[in-house]
Amino acid sequence: MSLKQQIDTDIKNAMKAKNKEELQTLRSIKSMILLAESEKGAAENLSEDAEMKLLMKAAKQRKESAETYKENGRDELAQAELFELDVIERYLPKQMSEQELRSKLEDIINKVGASGPQDMGKVMGVATKELAGKADGKMISQLVKQILAS
Repeated sequence: MSLKQQIDTDIKNAMKAKNKEELQTLRSIKSMILLAESEKGAAENLSEDAEMKLLMKAAKQRKESAETYKENGRDELAQAELFELDVIERYLPKQMSEQELRSKLEDIINKVGASGPQDMGKVMGVATKELAGKADGKMISQLVKQILAS
């Protein structure tokens, strides 16, 4: 079942359960998918990779908005963003733990033959492709810096 079909099914379930907050989030995800599909030159159906990128972008937006709201003392708005983030994360693959990520990055560094901080670009290119959707880009970058610096 594609992401779009899964979202449609979940929208129906949320409507039946009268869950307005979840319904709003699901509709925003569906809207993002439909907009991406209707862009000029886009394929009729998005690839799984493109769907994951859309969801990752939406999740990142919700995280950043929640942080901004918390910094400005708007906890009720931050809670709404975090709820939406929880709904979006249901559709994302499970994120790697820091230990799993560190181990995978060390393998990538050995495979690429990186020896120091000057090789960060080579490592990041391979790491972002291999770990797309499985780990946050910011976390990947931080760990690569730490590993290459030591």
